[in-house]
Amino acid sequence: MSTPPPSASPAAPPSAGPGLVLCAPDPQHPALAWLRLNRPAARNAWTPEMIAEFLAHIDALDEDDSVRAVLLTGEGPAFSAGGDLRAMAEHSGMFAGGPVALRGRYSRGIQEIPRRLARFDKPLIAVINGPAVGAGLDLACMCDLRFAASTARLGSTFVTLGLVPGDGGASLLARTVGLPHALDLVLTGRLIDADEALRIGLVHAVHPPEALAEAAVARALLIAHNAPLAVRLTKAAAMRSWGLPLEHALELAATYQGVVQNTADHDEGVRALLERRPPRFEGR
Repeated sequence: MSTPPPSASPAAPPSAGPGLVLCAPDPQHPALAWLRLNRPAARNAWTPEMIAEFLAHIDALDEDDSVRAVLLTGEGPAFSAGGDLRAMAEHSGMFAGGPVALRGRYSRGIQEIPRRLARFDKPLIAVINGPAVGAGLDLACMCDLRFAASTARLGSTFVTLGLVPGDGGASLLARTVGLPHALDLVLTGRLIDADEALRIGLVHAVHPPEALAEAAVARALLIAHNAPLAVRLTKAAAMRSWGLPLEHALELAATYQGVVQNTADHDEGVRALLERRPPRFEGR
């Protein structure tokens, strides 16, 4: 078994500063990193510049071997409101142009987020501190685990604005909660509370707002104390074999197992279990 994780910090994640998306290590646990959407005045709604910053941070986190898990949250009272209503009303920014221009804008813009996160093999945990609506809910669905504040409300509200989930949200939501629950949410556009989200499997746990960060950090530490390459390839196996024929999934699993079984961390894990001590994984 791995080393038991130390007690999670009750403190909030690093505070806001310059930038539309902030990235910083957890103050007490350097193996964890926090990503924070930082447009609180706009309820953390996306802009093209914000998307670019987010993707750049994901690239940097992917390259940083010291980071074993990432927590994603919003600055201020909201997780994310998704699209910027002012820009929608003005048909500006992400929402400018005719059908052909908008199709390209979506493909080269917000749809780059699910494409990039599909290739991000480190565990990503959504810490849903407040409303997660529209593309904000879709972002949470792109994460591997979702923890919600008891006060959070979640919804796929596109149809209430005469829109479809242009970031792929209908598919993402169906993969998260199953097609029947997803259809209920995307066709009604209704908001649900955190308890209903837990009941339908949209979130993994619900906590009082003051305990949310601590609970998410505690779960992230359970992940971070495992062998990092094994964690990354296990996530990759789960995500990339989804929907594949069994034979293809088995081939992928055998390939990944062949890699990790030749690592020092595997040898350390076996020795530690035989010696009845916590393993010391180094990511090699």
